Order: sequence, then structure tokens, then C-alpha cells
Amino acid sequence: MLRRIRKNKRGSLQDMILIGVIILFFSIVVLFGFKVTSEIDSAIQSNSAVAEYDTGNHARSASTALKAHYPGIIDNVFLFFAIGLAIATIALAALVRVHPVFIAFYFIGLVLVIFFSGMFSNIYQEMAANSQLAAEATQLVFITNILEYLPFIVGIFGTLLMIVMYKSWKDGQ
Repeated sequence: MLRRIRKNKRGSLQDMILIGVIILFFSIVVLFGFKVTSEIDSAIQSNSAVAEYDTGNHARSASTALKAHYPGIIDNVFLFFAIGLAIATIALAALVRVHPVFIAFYFIGLVLVIFFSGMFSNIYQEMAANSQLAAEATQLVFITNILEYLPFIVGIFGTLLMIVMYKSWKDGQ
């Protein structure tokens, strides 16, 4: 079983779709998490019953600190996550040898992947434009920019993926 997994390591155009879905899912989870955390923080800060307890100041500072992690740490982690997925896909594509006759099919597939990534981008942009989520989305700079330019990014990495995959055919001769 482990041998089969090791032999099936490869990066391909299908991985670009998977990366787009993963990035969209992660960005939606972060956006909703940030919204929920902001609402909870507002409720804790405005609740007078919290101040009556000895832990009231700790609760207020903890909820504010958690809310502050989203535009800073989590947004930066998303950037490294997206770059890491792209680099891993290109590295795994170097293990695949594909005959150059399939370049035409690859271009057709790449156009479809760019189309789907445009759909993913539009999904996030519509959610970020929602009046209830807009304040949080503007604070998530890397997530918003990556998903705004997702079709362009996928096109660049898809082209690099093609070069790496078809270059390995030439090197294997």
C-alpha cells in the first residue's frame, strides 16, 4: 500500500482544481470565523455581567486578542498555505513524465480550471461584498487579494506546471 502511494505521487492539472477548492473553503471558514469572533468579542465587551466576575477583565482581553489574530496571524498563514500548496504541486509535477502530444489537451483543461477558479473567486467576492461580512473581509488583506486574483494566479501556476511536466519528458529521453 505504501509503495503504491509513493509511486502515485504526482502533480497535475487536477491538483490545481483541488487547490482552488481548498483555498476557497479555507477562506470561507476564516471569514465566517472572523465574523463570529467579532460578534462574540462585541458581546463580551458590552456585557456588564462579565465585569462583575473576577475573570471579566481576562475574558475581555482574551476575546480581543483572539479577534486580533485573524487579520494578522491567520491572514499571513493563509498566504503561506497558498504558496506552499502551489510549490508542492509544482514539485510533485516534476515527478510526472507526460508526452508533449498532450499539450493541447492540457491547454483545454487549463482554460476550464481557470474558469472554475474564476467561479471560486466570484463566490468569495460576493460573500465579502455582503454588508454583514464586508468589515471583516476588508481586514483580511491576503485572503481577499489571493481570491480576487485567483484565476490569474491559477493561470500562472498552471503554465509553470505545464512547463515542469513537459520538461521532465525531454530530460527523461
